[in-house]
Amino acid sequence: MLALLSVSDKRGLVPFAQGLVRLGFELLSTGGTLAALQVAGVPAKKVSDYTQSPEILGGRVKTLHPRIHGGILGRPDHEGDQAEMTANGITPITLVAVNLYPFRQTVASGAPEAEVIEQIDIGGPAMVRASAKNFRHVTVVVDPDDYESVLLELERSRATSEDTRRRLMRKAFAHTAAYDASIAGWLSKEAGEPFPHELSLTFQRVQGLRYGENPHQRGAFYREHSAPDEPTVAFSRVLQGKELSYNNILDLDAALGLVLEFPEQPCAVIIKHNTPCGVALDESLVTAYRTARAIDEVSAFGGIVALNREVDRACAEALAETFLEAVIAPSYSAEAQQVLSAKKNLRLLEAGPGLASPTARPRAQLEARSVSGGLVLQDKDAVEPPLEWKVVSKRAPTPEEERALRFAWRVCKHVKSNAIVFSNGSRLLAAGGGQTSRVDSAKIAVARGGEALKGSAVASDAFFPFRDGLDEAARAGATCVVQPGGSVRDSEIIAAADEHGMAMVLTGVRHFRH
Repeated sequence: MLALLSVSDKRGLVPFAQGLVRLGFELLSTGGTLAALQVAGVPAKKVSDYTQSPEILGGRVKTLHPRIHGGILGRPDHEGDQAEMTANGITPITLVAVNLYPFRQTVASGAPEAEVIEQIDIGGPAMVRASAKNFRHVTVVVDPDDYESVLLELERSRATSEDTRRRLMRKAFAHTAAYDASIAGWLSKEAGEPFPHELSLTFQRVQGLRYGENPHQRGAFYREHSAPDEPTVAFSRVLQGKELSYNNILDLDAALGLVLEFPEQPCAVIIKHNTPCGVALDESLVTAYRTARAIDEVSAFGGIVALNREVDRACAEALAETFLEAVIAPSYSAEAQQVLSAKKNLRLLEAGPGLASPTARPRAQLEARSVSGGLVLQDKDAVEPPLEWKVVSKRAPTPEEERALRFAWRVCKHVKSNAIVFSNGSRLLAAGGGQTSRVDSAKIAVARGGEALKGSAVASDAFFPFRDGLDEAARAGATCVVQPGGSVRDSEIIAAADEHGMAMVLTGVRHFRH
């Protein structure tokens, strides 16, 4: 029996090869894989010795040879194949363990183009695809995590089952498809082409989910192959708690995106059903959290919390006072973890030190949403283009009002349209969104905020189509307003602001969130 081993990921290689030799396999190998086997004392033949053809072009051509591909693709139950293999001295290769050049890792390292190009594997994908195509007769292994189960099956039955070979075939084609997608994605990025004519996306499954948004829906969680520079939910470390649910993941992502808006000082965000119900800043993280929770304690129950500084004991004790689904933070002190460990079901996620950086900001990246039969792709609404707010009212905002307006404007980006947000300079006061009319969002926010809205700032994610929404804000006590402008009734809206004595600024940028 003949097996070919050629891997860039050498985890578990030597024990796997030793097991194959014990089972009577003769091994063929190349390059670094062969060297690793020789160092370990595992007998293996160099592919070029087997093919009687030298490796050429600096190693670009090693396995592209009829004795290799004929051995992989030949069908022992096909009379014509067997005659040709015998005539050409080709031995069947019944097991192929190959994983591909580290293309993604090389890109992530910042290597120059020439070095990246050399990590585009040619022979590896050809062998993987050939082996997978001939799965009825060849066992193809692309993941070192499968070595142990393959060896156990070979030891037990002297062969792998068709079910196993089919499973490994599916994994092999997914492996080469993801590899090619990574190359295509890199080439598009290098060309400055964010929306290529053919789009290939590739993700790895992190975990299966008990269910999706509702118990009758199936679900799974996937992430990119390489961690991005910015903190993400997908690459956060889960320290404790129940398995993350579909809804937890969405809410954690929303919370993280909002807390990244305020890197300059400690910030606490509370999300419920993908909507902010508490946002506050303070020099003390525990005070920021208590302030955020007090904004809407009813909604905070069972909420998701994001914090942008390390959780200490005092903050952990405050978190433990309320039932929460999950918390995401840069890190947790040992004392904080001890306090929160009593909350066995509370999910704790550690996003890493990048979340605590005073320069952390939401990064521009692409986001995708599925629609029936397709996908829509766009730049994430992360960093606004440079802009100067334009004062259009008779009265300009005071410095304190401008601070409150900028806080409200950052938050309103994260509230479902039509979004209306009331705040002061350091905390959310009330928000309304997800309504079919802007005035209804304003009424909801006013009902929630009550007397707390006296002297507040108000932000609207898009222009006021009529003055009714602004009138609601003024009656609630707001003294200043920020909105994109651009309505055919802008002059009427501005006149209403002047009538109420409100300062109004226009951004020229809207923040719809559907």
